[in-house]
Amino acid sequence: MVRWEPDSRGRLEQAALALFGELGFEDTTVAAIAERAGVTERTFFRHFADKREVLFGGGTSFQDTIVAGVQAAGPDRSPLEAVAAGFAAAGALLEGRREFALARSAIIAANPGLQERELIKLASIAAAVGESLRERGVGEPDADLVAELGVAAFRVAFSQWVATADAPPLPELIDEAFGRMAALAR
Repeated sequence: MVRWEPDSRGRLEQAALALFGELGFEDTTVAAIAERAGVTERTFFRHFADKREVLFGGGTSFQDTIVAGVQAAGPDRSPLEAVAAGFAAAGALLEGRREFALARSAIIAANPGLQERELIKLASIAAAVGESLRERGVGEPDADLVAELGVAAFRVAFSQWVATADAPPLPELIDEAFGRMAALAR
């Protein structure tokens, strides 16, 4: 095995996504992922705790981007506008990894256990966004309500983005979803 090639993490991600697509998530082994990537299983475990982490390993970075966007929003922005800014920042991050996001979405959609994990991740994001809003002075239950609305708007925008090859950029779809939500609330 060639172990000195650069970007073993990226090669492991690509190999895992390809195998998940070919064999299904459940029938793909860590050994097969490592072999396809041209690394050892030990190298796989240096990057990922298990094969699920190939799909969910970036969750902390994604959540941190959203929270940073909420915190960076000016004090004149409403709670909903601050949350929209956070999710738009995260959408820009995903826009740069569209192929990975599309493959990841399809794999998760085909596996109930992964769907459950995705919902847990989204609940964690909502909790972090709610905490960020409380730090901005938004009271209860408004902080949690706006955070949950933010996750809902993101999910709708993301679904549109992965459903169509020529979809507008994800940050644009996120802005549209938040705009529709605000219009509906009026």
